[in-house]
Amino acid sequence: MQKDTLKIGFGGGCHWCTEAVFQSLKGITHVEQGYIKSTNENSTFSEAVIVTFTPYIISLKDLITIHLHTHHSTSNHSFRKKYRSAIYYFDTMNESNIKVYLEELQQDFDDKIITRILPYNGFSASRKELINYHEQNPEKPFCKKYITPKLEFLKNKYSKKLK
Repeated sequence: MQKDTLKIGFGGGCHWCTEAVFQSLKGITHVEQGYIKSTNENSTFSEAVIVTFTPYIISLKDLITIHLHTHHSTSNHSFRKKYRSAIYYFDTMNESNIKVYLEELQQDFDDKIITRILPYNGFSASRKELINYHEQNPEKPFCKKYITPKLEFLKNKYSKKLK
């Protein structure tokens, strides 16, 4: 990790979708797709990405805002063990900032945000053939049905943040 970059983990939906969302943003230097675990009741791996970013190009708050708006951050559905809605912090200083941002961003949603703030405790990368999934397979039905609409949403709502 470069000295002027930070890392944060995001989980919520399919990691193919999450990877494509963050790869499309300015200020992102690297996205690692795979599975993240935390501690205690969240110590099992769940689909997620690790995002390395340059905070003077894109802020942590912008990343969290985009994350909350590009997955079901208010839905406690039956697949939450596989798709844990979470923000994984690497530095405890970020934990309090994340908490403040989530409280501020709650006003954007009618329902309560269920996204958890969790300490990062391990990563397992996806199989090589799944990395950069949308980039390599934009015409596949999964991409057209799930990823393309998220990227269109970003284009419409956050175009200044896109590469």
